[in-house]
This record gives sequence, structure tokens and C-alpha cells, in this order.
Amino acid sequence: MEEKNYSIYGLTAGDKLTDEICKLLGVKKEEMEINRFADGEILTRAVNSVRGKDIYIIQSISNPVNENLMELLIAIDALKRGSAQTINVIIPYFGYARQDRKARGRQPITCKLVANLITTAGANRVMTVDLHSPQSMGFFDVPVDDLRTTQEMARTIIRKIQEDNIKEEITIVSPDHGGLVRAREIADSLGNLVTNIAVIDKRRPKPNVSEVQFVLGDVKDKVCFIVDDMIDTAGTICNAAKALKQHGAKDVYLLACHGVFSNPARDRLTELIKEGYAKKVIVTNTIDIPEEHRFEGLEIIKIAELISSMIGAMVAKKSLSDVYQAFNEKIKTLIKKISK
Repeated sequence: MEEKNYSIYGLTAGDKLTDEICKLLGVKKEEMEINRFADGEILTRAVNSVRGKDIYIIQSISNPVNENLMELLIAIDALKRGSAQTINVIIPYFGYARQDRKARGRQPITCKLVANLITTAGANRVMTVDLHSPQSMGFFDVPVDDLRTTQEMARTIIRKIQEDNIKEEITIVSPDHGGLVRAREIADSLGNLVTNIAVIDKRRPKPNVSEVQFVLGDVKDKVCFIVDDMIDTAGTICNAAKALKQHGAKDVYLLACHGVFSNPARDRLTELIKEGYAKKVIVTNTIDIPEEHRFEGLEIIKIAELISSMIGAMVAKKSLSDVYQAFNEKIKTLIKKISK
């Protein structure tokens, strides 16, 4: 791929992922100077000229959320004032995405506010990964691509079936009604490897607190893969795993795109695995998980192949749908091998 007409930058919360993406694309990661004044102000500067170039800048809005968001906004402004032709903002984990509606009176819709800030700063296009609510793309006044990790999750499940020699019937489980579409997509991708899907009904009395009401679907003697968009404090997914085991599930695997892992997630998940409620916790590296938040039984899968393929398609001005189709063909090949 030619490097002349575009450049890729990684900010603090996207630096390691950017290295992986650039390696796959065979291009050099451009350098962005990031300085912080004594009072906390942020100053960014692209070391090399961006005039007339298509810029791809990668930053997750993860913990510390406000710090990383502000860094992103300032970097976009710097690139705009450096006369970049287009600024394509890639946000693997979009912080504030959960605040996408007014759940109660006098509450903000912060996802819309952040969308406005990114657009006003100068973004021409935004790319996210597994946005909490896909309809939030409508908050932006610029094109948005919400990349789905359905194929990555499906490939991971196939790999686990092979590695752990799973012979039992497979059930894909959504931890709530909102994730049912995701569960169906993954089940459809896996074809005859999956026997059915199940959903857990829950209520949320307050933020970061959930209570399981009942399990809808047949999970008895099945190997269950719970799939979710994120694991934050891990309360929801831990309760879901326990409910499945109580309803007779043989084994439970936890899969999520974003490993937010706010306290006390690490302790909860460690205990969950230790007590036999779950075999593995699998997340992608949309968020760079620090060592202190990792634990035995955690597996991190790389998302760089998906994002780099999408960037390559955008640079070549090809359809992003063709990228998904190529991933689907790979999955079909894997399913044929495992079904023999």
C-alpha cells in the first residue's frame, strides 16, 4: 500500500493498537507529540506535515475517559489547523456511548454531546467498534462506520471448540434483551455449530447494578457462550454466568468486545473462574488492559486485522462490506474443517 497520500497516528489510549495496525498495513506510524502542562492542559502536535493528506487517528475513549477524550479533540483540532485534507477518527472504544438516551428526567444525552464535540473539532469521518447502541451513529453529522466484531467472536468460538475439544451442544447467550441481535448474528455466522440461543432477563435498579429475573431458552447440559459488547464492573455478566450454571449449563465462556474492567471487575471475574462458574473471559484489545487489571483465565484477542482491513478498503476507496464478506468466507472455511 502506498504511504504517500495518508498517514496514521496513534494517541495515548490507541498507541499499541496503532502499532499492530500499521504493521499489518506495512506502513510507518507517524509521530504525534503529546505534552501536558503542570496544570493538566494538553498540547499536541504532528511532527511531520499533514497538509493535503488523509489522516487516520486512533484513540479509545477509555479510562481516564475525560483525559483521553480531551486529548483526541485537541489532536483533531491540531490536524485540521495543519491543513489535513480529511481527518478520519477511529475510536475502538467509544466512551459515553451508554449515555445515549434520557433514562430519567433532567438527565443529559452525553453521547450526542461527545458526537457534537468530535464533529466540531474537525472530524470528517468516524469509525467505532461495537458501538453500545448502533442508532447512536445518528448523533453524528459526519459519516460513521460502526465495525462489528461478530466475525471475530465467531472465529474465537470455533477456536475454543477445537482447543477445548467441545463435543456438547453450543448455545449462544445474550446477557440481556438489548444484545439479542448480536447473539443472533453470531449464531447465524456459526451455522450448524450452534443449536440455539438464549437470553437472560434482567433489571437494572441503578447504574452498574443488575439483577437476573429469569433465563429464557434451553441451556441444560449445553456449553454456553455469553456474548456482550462490554464488561465494565462485571456485575451483569457474572450474574448471567451464575444463572446459567444454576439452570444446568455444563460450561460457560464469557465473550465481550470491550474489556473496560472497572473495579471490582477483576476480583469478581477471578472469583467467578475460581468457583467454576466460567471457564474463560475473552475480550478484544479495543482497550489496552493494564497488567493490574488482568487475571488468570483472561484471554485477549486482537482487533487489528479488522480495523487495518477497513482502513485499507477506505484508502483504496473500496466497499467496507467486501471486508465483512471476506471474513465470512474465512469463517465458512473454518466451519467446514471443524465439521469434517
